[in-house]
Amino acid sequence: MENQKTKVVLITGGSKGIGYGIAEALLKAGHQVAITSRSQEAADKAVAELGSSGDIIGIAADVKSMESQQQAVAKVIEKWGKLDVLVANAGVGHFAAIDEMDETLWHDTIDTNLTGVFYSVKAAVEHIKSAQGYIITISSLAGTNFFANGAAYNASKFGLTGFSQAIMLDLRKYNVKVSTIMPGSVATYFNEHEPDQDKDAWKIQPEDIGKLVLDMLNMNERTLPSKIEIRPTLPK
Repeated sequence: MENQKTKVVLITGGSKGIGYGIAEALLKAGHQVAITSRSQEAADKAVAELGSSGDIIGIAADVKSMESQQQAVAKVIEKWGKLDVLVANAGVGHFAAIDEMDETLWHDTIDTNLTGVFYSVKAAVEHIKSAQGYIITISSLAGTNFFANGAAYNASKFGLTGFSQAIMLDLRKYNVKVSTIMPGSVATYFNEHEPDQDKDAWKIQPEDIGKLVLDMLNMNERTLPSKIEIRPTLPK
């Protein structure tokens, strides 16, 4: 049977972009969703747009802080009493050649995209084990394809892909699924881009990633898509 029970889902960086698209898809399917943002104002704005019912809450949290991630998980448990799914989505994009890169850029990228996922997973993992739930990380095609000016970003996403596949092996004995999604070009606010409905029509849309996550959660429990590459059909 497909796994269609109502789930409690925590999405980091869920106030816009891919995280928002995932939250929207899961809410429409009847799941209970908590989204985080570094700004409570941004989280509240997204909640108001997505629906003000008891099925969604917004939490101010920074993935670069273990304490902040622990507090976010505690709020989810306080609200719904369990946590079935973690979507570790929060990320940043900084790009510079190595001779022009400074320490701040390097650390912000690694601390958010890689260490931040470790903090999110570590804060949630015991609850996910209890629920025999699911951890989904949002990596990137940059986690397997390197490019100029991508030293920090490539390092963070190569590391995230490896981290995700390793913890998949750690946790499968508890009947916990771990998958990583590796998107190509997505129409989001990533790297200060302003999405344009016409100019970005060729790109993957956030709702496409949301539909993918929903399909993964509904997949037969015996089957694990551990690493998924997804790219635009016709790149510009």
